[in-house]
Amino acid sequence: MAESRLNGNADQDGEQRFSFLLMPDFAMLAFSSAVEPLRVANRIAGRPLYAWQIVTPDGQPAASSGGTRVLPDCAIEACGQPGNLPDYLIVVAGMDVQRLKDSPAISTMRRLERSGVRIGALSTGSYLLAWAGLLKGYRCTVHWENLDAFREDFPELDVTGELFEVDGARLTCSGGIASLDMMLSLIAADHGRDLATQVAEQFIHERIRETHDHQRMSLQGRLGISHPKLLQVIALMEDNLEEPLPRAELARRAGLSNRQLERLFRKYLGRTPTRYYLELRLLRARGLLTQTAMSILNVALACGFVSASHFSKCYREFFNKMPREERQAQERPRESGERHKA
Repeated sequence: MAESRLNGNADQDGEQRFSFLLMPDFAMLAFSSAVEPLRVANRIAGRPLYAWQIVTPDGQPAASSGGTRVLPDCAIEACGQPGNLPDYLIVVAGMDVQRLKDSPAISTMRRLERSGVRIGALSTGSYLLAWAGLLKGYRCTVHWENLDAFREDFPELDVTGELFEVDGARLTCSGGIASLDMMLSLIAADHGRDLATQVAEQFIHERIRETHDHQRMSLQGRLGISHPKLLQVIALMEDNLEEPLPRAELARRAGLSNRQLERLFRKYLGRTPTRYYLELRLLRARGLLTQTAMSILNVALACGFVSASHFSKCYREFFNKMPREERQAQERPRESGERHKA
């Protein structure tokens, strides 16, 4: 659509200009949920409020994590040319973001930021902003699945678990449908709540979620259980993975006896409290192994294990592979994905 492309005259009528930088294996849902609200806002307003273009690091088509290929308008280097400087550069990433750490696009992002461009990220795009040094002094967020690893990698940053963060000239979003909520909040700030609400209704989006809405479903929704004391114990477990609480302490805080606690877990979850707690810690460990460069010992300690040997034993029993095998598999090229892209 002609209205979507940036050009030398795009800002004469007050249009906000977006460049979406698609990285390899980018998250398609996060990207489409950010672009479509701009298109619909233009249609409802009856005039071009927003213009956008798609860029990639090298100007070549970008493949999403699902294999869908998107043809860009240009390479990111072109964003700094006369008449093509955007108001916003939004970085969209997805799977295997760690292999993008040395992307040449990072230096261009820094240059655009120095030119006054507001910088944002969807899903794991926050990693690229962090590597570029563009999140220091700003609140930021990332997809919940990457949250623990992101905090471990960037302890100096103000990382929240919010749905999205708009802090001055930085925008970060957890991804998925949350991209729609972030863009709706920008539309509301630019052109009023009424227009944002009309755009939301076009997407059958019953309400515009605020930044403080939870990324994840409630425990009750995730687990399909409603027993309040059991949910209280599980929440305590999730909040204390690095230093696990003794079972007696979990029971005490929930106002239960040890026997009652055991009975609730077996009835609703089919396992003991100890087993369930161990599984939570191992799942967190898997995320750290695949998303960070932390040593296996440090991963073990971050997940409440007293030694690497005990951690490896538990990991193998649960995932049927050793932690080092998990990491090696992650580091190998994704052969099935390469075949798909070919």
